[in-house]
Amino acid sequence: MRAWLPAWTATLTWKSACFIVVMCCALAAVLGVLVHVQVTRQTVAAARDKALDKLDEASYAYEAGETLPPQSGLDPAGLPPELRALALSGRRGTVVGDAGGRPVMWAAAPADGKALATLIDYGQSAGTIRGLDNAIIGSSVLALGGTLLIGAFAVTRVTRRLHQTATVARRITQGDLDARVGDPRTENPSRHQDEVSTVAAALDTMAGTLQRKLQSEQRFTADVAHELRTPLTGLQAASELLPEGRPTELVRERVRTMRQLTEDLLEISRLDSGNERVDTDLHQLERLARRVVRASGLETEVVVVRDAHVETDRRRLERVLGNLLANAHKHGRGPVVLTVDGPVVTVRDHGDGYPEYLLTDGPQRFRSGGKGHGLGLTIAAGQAEAIGARLEFRRAPGGGAEAVLTLPGA
Repeated sequence: MRAWLPAWTATLTWKSACFIVVMCCALAAVLGVLVHVQVTRQTVAAARDKALDKLDEASYAYEAGETLPPQSGLDPAGLPPELRALALSGRRGTVVGDAGGRPVMWAAAPADGKALATLIDYGQSAGTIRGLDNAIIGSSVLALGGTLLIGAFAVTRVTRRLHQTATVARRITQGDLDARVGDPRTENPSRHQDEVSTVAAALDTMAGTLQRKLQSEQRFTADVAHELRTPLTGLQAASELLPEGRPTELVRERVRTMRQLTEDLLEISRLDSGNERVDTDLHQLERLARRVVRASGLETEVVVVRDAHVETDRRRLERVLGNLLANAHKHGRGPVVLTVDGPVVTVRDHGDGYPEYLLTDGPQRFRSGGKGHGLGLTIAAGQAEAIGARLEFRRAPGGGAEAVLTLPGA
């Protein structure tokens, strides 16, 4: 049943409005019934007393042999059968009926085996009850409308603040750590703090703490990388002076690895800062992809389904593709295929595929399914985000890993 309801019926405003309407209708119905019953009882009791007084007058006149009062008589026409039966049983009573198309109240009592009956006009009493019912319905509608307006205004103010808090939370999730709710209630301690302002204050505090921790981590990463750069440069220069041999090659290889790791850390710290400047220009994607393959020196098959011209930062795009190719050759198995299909570039290998954590949570620095530091794919994802591209990691049909880069304008 819920699947057929519109999406807006799940909002807090709609639920609150429904709750207010139901409660107002229930309250109006209860009060209306109580007032109706009480006033009707009093009105009917007054009319009954009047009818019985007239019946007493008619009974006195009948027993004295005098003329009966107007609208009184023995077994008159129109007397309700149930009231006639009551009188013939030796009791007296009253009943609301109809006479000549107008409401009347009958009163009857036994008289020598017959029913002595009289009637009084009941139209005014019926009109009073009818007017009361109309007044109850009208006032209930007005009260319901007023309550709805006031309730909608109050609920809308709360939901607007909740929507603002949710929007800020989404901005923080997307990386905007400067986003804050800034609820005026939290900034003024003298004002009453409701639940929404408490949530907003907690979110702002969390965002501030998270921002400080991330900035501290970024500064630490950048400082470590900068501090390592100088001694590594000296170490690399010193390794060039060593005599040729296997030990020297091992030292030079380790120095190159450390230097590359340092450069990767610096690049990640720049990406984390979010201050990278993107220099875009129009480039032919096939030519750019083939240049990356040649520069990598790795045996890679290039397949062009459909060439395209894309407006992007060439250096960053080459960095993304180069890292994807290097990862495919290091952790996968050949053949490695780079496919250009319009603004979509796919890098596929035929190895065991990406690890489960990468498919679920994306690349994570210093976490790798095999050898390596896990920085290559982290940098590729960061650079892809910098140029506005979407990078997806998935298992290829038939086995292997597949990275799909979708450039803007696809």
